[in-house]
Amino acid sequence: MSSTDIQVQQIEQNIKDSQVLVDMGDALVRLRNNRDFQKVIQKGYFEEEAIRLVMAKADPSMQSPESQKSIVSQIDAIGGLASYFQTVIYKAQQAAKAIAYDTEMRDEILAAGDEE
Repeated sequence: MSSTDIQVQQIEQNIKDSQVLVDMGDALVRLRNNRDFQKVIQKGYFEEEAIRLVMAKADPSMQSPESQKSIVSQIDAIGGLASYFQTVIYKAQQAAKAIAYDTEMRDEILAAGDEE
């Protein structure tokens, strides 16, 4: 196997790996567009639950260290899920750029090989 064949195989594997990330981003976009997801997660969790927790944090009956710790943990969970979603989208965007670059590189390598 020539070094050109090895390069092309590596690039094609990179494209496949990147496509997995693009597919994950596409799945998240589809999920976000789903009315049930919007109702349960976007509105119910990211908005209403976050507001409820912020209000609970200020509630005089919720001032014990245990209650405050629980509330903060739940708020952090909301932020963690939102951050995960943002990371999935970011990785998908970067992977799409990588696919375009790798495809161009592969095509150039193959074209150079054809000229020889």
